[in-house]
Amino acid sequence: MGAHGTDAALMRSILQRIATGPELSKNISREEARAGMRLILDGQVDPVQAGIFLIALRMKRETDDEMCGMMDALRDATHTTVAPVDELIDIGDPYDGYTRSLPVAPFLPALLAACGVPTVSHGVESMGPKYGVTHRQVLRAAGLSLNASMAQAAARLADPAVGWSYIDQSVFCPKLHGLAALRSLIVKRPALTTIEVLLGPVRARRKTHLVTGYVHKAYPRVYALLARAAGFDSALLVRGIEGGVIPSLRQEGKYFFYCNGGEEQERRVTPADFGWSQPLSPAPVPDPLRPRENAPEENAALDIAGLAQAAAEAGRRALQGEPGVVRDNLIAAAALCLHHVGKHASLRAAAEAAGAALDAGRALARFYRPGG
Repeated sequence: MGAHGTDAALMRSILQRIATGPELSKNISREEARAGMRLILDGQVDPVQAGIFLIALRMKRETDDEMCGMMDALRDATHTTVAPVDELIDIGDPYDGYTRSLPVAPFLPALLAACGVPTVSHGVESMGPKYGVTHRQVLRAAGLSLNASMAQAAARLADPAVGWSYIDQSVFCPKLHGLAALRSLIVKRPALTTIEVLLGPVRARRKTHLVTGYVHKAYPRVYALLARAAGFDSALLVRGIEGGVIPSLRQEGKYFFYCNGGEEQERRVTPADFGWSQPLSPAPVPDPLRPRENAPEENAALDIAGLAQAAAEAGRRALQGEPGVVRDNLIAAAALCLHHVGKHASLRAAAEAAGAALDAGRALARFYRPGG
C-alpha cells in the first residue's frame, strides 16, 4: 500500500472510532491525533473527512492526549523564532474577536512594553463562527502596518524604543490559516479555537509567558495543560471579557496561573485590589453601532469596520491619557501581567505603574513608533 493509501486507511480508522455517537465513540492516542491533524493541515484528506474529524472530536469531548496530539501537529506546522530578549509575554486573545464590547487588548502590548516587558500578540483578520472585531482589524484602523515577518517581529521586540509586535497567523502558520473556510463550514468551534492561541511563534531566550483568557470553568485546566506541553515557562489564564485577556471585574474576578511549569493555582481579585472603589465594566459598544433589538437577522449584523474604528479611537484616547473605562481596562490587564511576571509585588503597585506609563505618553510613543 502506497503512502497515500496508508494515509487514507489511517484517517478512515480514526473516523470509525471517534464518530460513532456519544455511547460508542472511542478515544485515539496522542500520536494518532497528531497524525490525523497533520493530514488535514497538509491537505491529504477530503474536506468532508477533515470536518468530521474536528467536529466528532468536539462532540465526544477531546481527551488530554487528543488535544496535545492536535497541538503537536499544529506546532510542527508553525514557523517559530527566538527574539533577542530574555523575557517575553505572549498575548493570546481569542482569534474570533469581540462583538459585545470594544476590544481593548490590541493596545495592551504597547503598554506592557512601556512598563519594561516585551510583548507579542497574534491573530487573524476574521474568524468564524463569531466573526468579531479582531486585533488585526483594530490595529489597522489605528493606522499601523501589519505585515511583519517573523524576523521583523523579533526585531521590534528587541528594539528598546518599541518592545512589542503583532504577527499574523497567515505568516507563522499558513497551513492552519488555510483552514479558515473549513472552520466556517462546520459552524461550531473546534479544538483549533483553543489550541491556536498557544502556538507561541515568537519565544524569548530565557522565559516566555503565556497570557490568555477563558469564560467556561473547564478551560483553565486545559489551557494550563497545553501551555506546559507547548513549553511556556508560565501562564496567566484570565476569566476575561468575552473570553479575552481583559479581566471581568464587575464584582469579583478570577484568574489561574502557573510558574516554572508547575501546577496551576487559582486567585480571586476585586477592583479594590487594583486601587478602585467601583466595579469595572467592559468598554461599551457605541449606541449607533449596536444592532437593533428584535431586528431580523439580516439587519442585526454588526458593523465590524465601524466597531474596529471605534475601538481604535477609544484606544488612542486611552494611550493619550484620557480617563475612562478603556484606560481602566487596560490598566487592569497590564497589572495582572506585570504582577504575574514579578515586575511588581502587588496588583495595586502594578496598576500604578501602568497608569504612570499611560500618563507619561510612553505607551503611546511605542504604539506608533515604526521600529523593527
